[in-house]
Amino acid sequence: MENPNLKGSVEAVEISDLRTATERAELGLRKHTGNYLNASNSQVLPVSSAGTKEINSKEPPKWALPAGAPQGQLILPRVPAQPVTVQPCSKSAPRVPQGSQQVEMDVRIVLEPEKMENKAGFKHQNDETRLPLITKKKSAPMCSQKTLQGHRVATLWGFPAFAHVESPLPLVEEDTPKGALSLTAQRLLLPAAKVTLQSPPAAPRAAPGQDCHRQHKKGDSSSGLAPEITDTTTFQSSKDTTCGTDSSGRGHTAPLPSSSPMASTRRSKPVRVDPAQKLESEGQIPSQTQPPQTCQSFQHPCLDWDIVVCHGTVDQEAPGFLALKQHHHLSWGSIVAFLERAEKLLKDSSVPLAPISSKKLAQVASDFELHENPPKSDVLSVIKNHSAVQKILNHPDQSSEGQGRIQGAGTATVCAGRHERAPGGIGAARRWHSRVARAGSALEETRQGHLESFCSRAKHLAANWNRIRTSRRTIIHIPSLGYSRGTLEHIPDLALQQNVQMGRLCDILDANVDVIYICPLALSEELLQYYNKLLGLQAAVRSGNPEDMADLQDRFKILTPEAINSFPGHPTCLATQLKHSPRTMQRIRGLIQGRAAYLVGGTAHADDVAVADVLDVPVLGSAPGVAQLYSTKSGSKRIFGSARVPTPPGESDIHSEEQMVRALSRLVVDNMEVQRWLFKVDDEWGGNGTAYCDVVAHLECFPWLQKERQSHSPEGWRQSRARELALVKLSQELPGLLAQHVQPVNEKRFPTWAKFLQTFLTQGGVIEAFPPSGTVTTLTVDLLIEPTGELSIVSCGEQLHAEGPLRCSGTTIPQRAVPPALLHSLCWRVGDTCRSKGVLGYLSIDFVAFTHPQTMEQQVWATDLDLCYSDQLALTQLMLYLTDGNLDCGSSPLQAPLGSKTGKSQRMQQEGTKTPSPASPRCAVASTQLRHSSLSGTTYNLLLQRCKARGVGFDLQEKQGTVFVLYEDQKRERLGMITIGEDLQGVLLTFARNLFIIHQEISAPNMQGETNFKMAIQDIEAILGITAENKLKLEEEQPWEADALKE
Repeated sequence: MENPNLKGSVEAVEISDLRTATERAELGLRKHTGNYLNASNSQVLPVSSAGTKEINSKEPPKWALPAGAPQGQLILPRVPAQPVTVQPCSKSAPRVPQGSQQVEMDVRIVLEPEKMENKAGFKHQNDETRLPLITKKKSAPMCSQKTLQGHRVATLWGFPAFAHVESPLPLVEEDTPKGALSLTAQRLLLPAAKVTLQSPPAAPRAAPGQDCHRQHKKGDSSSGLAPEITDTTTFQSSKDTTCGTDSSGRGHTAPLPSSSPMASTRRSKPVRVDPAQKLESEGQIPSQTQPPQTCQSFQHPCLDWDIVVCHGTVDQEAPGFLALKQHHHLSWGSIVAFLERAEKLLKDSSVPLAPISSKKLAQVASDFELHENPPKSDVLSVIKNHSAVQKILNHPDQSSEGQGRIQGAGTATVCAGRHERAPGGIGAARRWHSRVARAGSALEETRQGHLESFCSRAKHLAANWNRIRTSRRTIIHIPSLGYSRGTLEHIPDLALQQNVQMGRLCDILDANVDVIYICPLALSEELLQYYNKLLGLQAAVRSGNPEDMADLQDRFKILTPEAINSFPGHPTCLATQLKHSPRTMQRIRGLIQGRAAYLVGGTAHADDVAVADVLDVPVLGSAPGVAQLYSTKSGSKRIFGSARVPTPPGESDIHSEEQMVRALSRLVVDNMEVQRWLFKVDDEWGGNGTAYCDVVAHLECFPWLQKERQSHSPEGWRQSRARELALVKLSQELPGLLAQHVQPVNEKRFPTWAKFLQTFLTQGGVIEAFPPSGTVTTLTVDLLIEPTGELSIVSCGEQLHAEGPLRCSGTTIPQRAVPPALLHSLCWRVGDTCRSKGVLGYLSIDFVAFTHPQTMEQQVWATDLDLCYSDQLALTQLMLYLTDGNLDCGSSPLQAPLGSKTGKSQRMQQEGTKTPSPASPRCAVASTQLRHSSLSGTTYNLLLQRCKARGVGFDLQEKQGTVFVLYEDQKRERLGMITIGEDLQGVLLTFARNLFIIHQEISAPNMQGETNFKMAIQDIEAILGITAENKLKLEEEQPWEADALKE
């Protein structure tokens, strides 16, 4: 063998001296090689052998191939020390060329590796590198690679990484991947080379490289130098090498090492390791991405991969999907059909994530034809987390679970993924979240567009309101309760509660108005005929003759959306149901085509704006955001504070228990005359979110508190130390007192104080004082803020409380408890403030009137504000329709003209005289919340006949009597009733008598049924006693007002 030196001379050496020379140069080579490796990003360039001469050795070397070994295999003996030991694979070795030019070029490459011109000079036309023959698994066409010839060296040289020949730019350190697995990609290690490396402690993610089959000539005897990352890596012996055989059976491959002692001491960029691979290296779970390969058995990698179905969709770009498609291309049609069935099943069941085993999928799908529909059991058999998916599929109400079920299934999938990792699952989840985000953005843009259209139409309505309200127009009434879902869930008979305002139909009292009423219930033909006859009384009421009844079916339409039953288990407001009813929307567009129209809703909701945008009509109401802000209990307190109207002592916007106790302690100390304190949840309906507590009656320190208060003046009490001490004592005593003595109004909804407190603090609420008087009157006043800004009072009445002092069950119209001038002043202040806040349309204000026990003067507090069309206003519209009267809320009388008792011929003769009919005062008692379970045992026709036989009816000439408001004819447990008469006392007596008659007619002696009739009668009896007492006082103090009332 010949050994070249740096000067270019050649001298002969013995083979046995190689070991000694290698050991002597070990330390220096390690130092220099490490420096070059640091400069070249841990990459090694194999040095090609140069020359074509061969030196024959008489004695075979100790490291030669054993007899019978295949020529394509590189077998190296185990070396106990760390230095690199290179052994030739043949009996011949290449010679070193005699010229010194090439040696100088090689030295220049070593010293200045970053220069591309030096690298270009390294490639010689006659250079050749002989490597073992190997066949890759890919079926791509074979490409030839010209071998290179280089110098034969005794030691390894570490060359820096260089770019591909085809690459126009060299690779820098940031662009060059780290580790031994990137050698093939950078062409530092040819893909055909067979190298055995130690198994790494952690398996980094494999980066795809360029595979190209190398074709070699048969019979060539070549040798190559196997490059390593550092000079301290030792090759394993053939006995310790695990070899694998590819699908073609040619060549043997062993895994590559990824680390060495020298590499562990260097600073390198951190490599992100997949958690599944990290667990694999620790021996906890088997790899799902790189299955082990042995010489005895072989399994295709795609069979161990998973196909992830994320929310009913398969990622067709995932590695597992592509590998399965390539491996099973012959049966791919059956697999696709099976996957489509699995996707549909999982999507319909809202399964969030389901990894499918590729191996089981290929086996099961092959048993089905393309047209066959595999059963659910076969689909579940290929799903790895089939137990979690089975629970979701067997759930009785999959659509009502929502996010909770998705979270539960996702947790089960994650647990299953600890043992079976699904490739592509993270990417699929990320794409799903991206789609959800895009959908949310699109929805937000749509709502913003609806709101912009709403504002634009509102401006147009304001500009043309004076013309519209006096011309032919159509009013679309949608009595929707647009509360939050949490509130709607606790409203009993939601559809019926949205249908109690049938009095909206009476807007046809104006001859220029047509009404489209959206009904949340499917009314029977019997009910439709009833309202057709009731509204046909308009001409008969004006004339006083029943023969003048007319058919007004062309003036009003009652439409029921087809989507009223499309949301089972999900309470939705009427506006949402109408939004998802295209046939009803199309019919409404046909009815209003070419006519001026606007929409009047109920409690504002975003879908009201969406419906108006589809119908292209303006809304006579506030924007949903404004209505929801000021319709809460805390929002109404802000309006009242800005309007500077008297309100009860209290605190608003409470969201913590500490804040509640602190506020209540301060209120009790400063208002010791108040016996009862109220707790109101912000977003609740009909008094359901109200609770009360008689704090003073149960407060142990109240006698001491009262004594200390009496010893100080009002100014001195606010700054005294006794007040601070009282606050401390109350804050300690109140939590236990409230837990024992608070009484929720709706005990079914809130059986305990803890349940109420949770809702109270979650939604927010207010604390306010209950009037300190034994006689309290609650009033409701309805206002209309027109698009032009004009204010008008359209209804006023006093509330009835059949089911407790804090729940309204009816009203008496008009109100007589508060002087009209005072009430008018308070309403105008609130209306002006609402108008300045952007409120539009109908709103109702609740007041309480009482006599203060200390000053003995009447006090009026504003307690609540609702920005919606109220039940009282609907009943007022019905009363005005039946009496042809006029309600002047400024002076509070209700005047109705009396009907003529003359015949039809006499009326025709008197038409020319146009003598006005004399007017008579009227009042009414009305309720929309009458309930009796025995009503379901009789039909409405039979009930009306029995009532008529007992004298319960309406007199068209006198314009007084009783009229029923019927809601539905399926359960038939609720109804409304309005009684009209000349004086309040007589009307109350008639109303109570009607309830007693109905109860007798529909109830058996031994089955009284569940009803609130008795409580309503008791409340009326209490009112009658107060009315008689007030009447006596009025006659003594102000005889002229008593005479006016009698008239």
